[in-house]
Amino acid sequence: MFSCRRGGGGLVQAGGSLRLSCAASGLPFSRYALGWFRQAPGKAQEFVAAIHWSGGTSQYADSVRGRFAISRDNAKNTIYLQMNSLKPEETAVYSCVARSDFPLVNYYDMDYWGQETLVTVSS
Repeated sequence: MFSCRRGGGGLVQAGGSLRLSCAASGLPFSRYALGWFRQAPGKAQEFVAAIHWSGGTSQYADSVRGRFAISRDNAKNTIYLQMNSLKPEETAVYSCVARSDFPLVNYYDMDYWGQETLVTVSS
């Protein structure tokens, strides 16, 4: 069973920064690509960022590229999402996911889904 002890999230003003983390267990961490999707109120799941199991390749949505950075520490079974210059429209529930293949595309095509974290960006 995949579980993710989430960290970060919360309330931040527009232009501010937050760092999400996911300390995963229940899977061979170093063999999985991991990432985040988000779902804003009334909207569909949206891909945000992902990182290859090696940590050597990352994938970003166009809307966050240059502002967000994903990283992983395989020794700690943890991934991080540094989010800078946040915008009010990025208020959403962020979900950590894992997949044995890369890249990540469809939220419903993941192997594992972790806990959700609410991020609220005030204007």
